[in-house]
Amino acid sequence: MSSVPSSELRYQSGFGNEYASEAVAGALPQGRNSPQRAPLALYAELLSGTAFTAPRHQNRRSWLYRRQPSVVSGRYQAYSQARWTTGAERASALAPEPMRWHPLPLDGAETSGADFIDGMHTLAANGDAEAQVGIGSLMYLANRSMERRAFVNADGELLIVPQQGRLVITTEMGVLHVAPGEIALVPRGVVFKVALPDSDAGHGASRGYVCENYGAQFHLPELGPIGSNGLANARDFQAPVAAFETEPGAYELIKKFGGHFWIAPMQHSPFNVVAWHGNLAPVKYDTANFMTIGSISFDHPDPSIFTVLTSPSDTPGTANCDFVIFPPRWLVMEGTFRPPWYHRNLMSEFMGLVHGEYDAKPGGFKPGGASLHNSMVPHGPDQEAFDKASAADLKPQKLDNTLAFMFESRYRFIPTTWALQSPALDTDYADCWAGLQDTFKP
Repeated sequence: MSSVPSSELRYQSGFGNEYASEAVAGALPQGRNSPQRAPLALYAELLSGTAFTAPRHQNRRSWLYRRQPSVVSGRYQAYSQARWTTGAERASALAPEPMRWHPLPLDGAETSGADFIDGMHTLAANGDAEAQVGIGSLMYLANRSMERRAFVNADGELLIVPQQGRLVITTEMGVLHVAPGEIALVPRGVVFKVALPDSDAGHGASRGYVCENYGAQFHLPELGPIGSNGLANARDFQAPVAAFETEPGAYELIKKFGGHFWIAPMQHSPFNVVAWHGNLAPVKYDTANFMTIGSISFDHPDPSIFTVLTSPSDTPGTANCDFVIFPPRWLVMEGTFRPPWYHRNLMSEFMGLVHGEYDAKPGGFKPGGASLHNSMVPHGPDQEAFDKASAADLKPQKLDNTLAFMFESRYRFIPTTWALQSPALDTDYADCWAGLQDTFKP
């Protein structure tokens, strides 16, 4: 199923739709979800992404019709993945300073022989998976496909942002091909594996960013005065069609549960769903389809206009996580300092760069790098960006060949011990503002 060329893959359209798909005609029951005997001697299995009693407009669930139910597996044993930690580490105090990491090396010892799961590294996190609040900000460094290995995360959904190298994500519901510039969202509890076609072809290791969302599920933000269209439109999200593996043979199933990793043997493929229907599904989205909103008069608007997906908290308007992108766009504001202004924000910001330059840090922020500006930590354009923007000819300007993003959270991020000890940590980051002199002219 995962060998299908990306040009031949079919998808279903929409975000949170009532999807329905069958790989074999007649496999999907009609008129009921759990008939006494499911069609084609399949097993009916419900996957619930929310509580049964969640409001109808928030309820997410899908019915899967599979050759064997998920309960058929061996016993779990502990599995070691020390660099993928869960929730905020509390061992030490964190200075209220901006932080930045250079691109994590693709040719290091940690990448050699690592697949998508073993190559995962937590840089910073907040909250608590057991309390179902907060997020983890991670990066993967991998050069090996998951072959007869599968993974399921019981702690949270995964928002995957490839930075280098394409991904083929095989899920229980079907296959997603995801390239840099696109994102994928895999719900909590969905089994998947990741192939790396570019790495397998000898083009080097793959690298990207991941948000592990322990809190409320991501959904599209409200548009308010924007109206009924704009930002990320639901029709541009793509869900897979049903597909199942036919190759016999054993599998390893790795499960993340309560911040710990476990592995169990299976004598069959977990990707054995012949048909499914429901509104809980993995999806992918091409950020090139984002309808950017911006000022056509003056001032730089708040970055909330770049929100693709949001995970709400118990405080309305204050997100557990906002996923925000800064894609190619026109700048036309008159009499305006066009890069982001200097600010101290209630929200904490973890930022990454997929490709190109970020206009507020044109020199020091590289693709594959990351920065962290926690709540009320001042930040903004470096001296180079300030000097350039202050003297620029304010004619219409196209910011092109760029894609940056933020995982923005109401909760403070705590870097992991691994991230604080990483050679990629830019200990001179604060120096980029040192040249901003007092030029007050009364």
